[in-house]
Amino acid sequence: MSRPQADPETQRYKEKCSKILAISPRIRYAGIMNNFGRTLAGSLRKGVVPLLRQDEARNEYFIEAARNQLRKNFERSIGRTEYTFTENEKVKILTIASEEHLYYLTMDKDTPANEVAKIVEAARKLVR
Repeated sequence: MSRPQADPETQRYKEKCSKILAISPRIRYAGIMNNFGRTLAGSLRKGVVPLLRQDEARNEYFIEAARNQLRKNFERSIGRTEYTFTENEKVKILTIASEEHLYYLTMDKDTPANEVAKIVEAARKLVR
């Protein structure tokens, strides 16, 4: 009995997550979500232990997607959001909105600012 083929879109999303993870060993997680915060694909760097439980991650992604949608109300005044960066006690979070998806990346807390800048630049090129 043959296994059903994976959705080609899902496979493309997984490949994009792998490319994002390859940008820097400081990236802990790379994920792609829809406008409602539903994960379409995501990958953890090898050996990384997630900080969020599954239900916490689901809520976090929903909140980020909602924040992204709310920001769209101000685009006429301040322009499109290019990315958001949040620094927490244990992790740094980068979100990048494309036309149809939201890319969610986490980085090690001790990632230096110059490395964060390189990650932002490289990731933005990949999500276009």
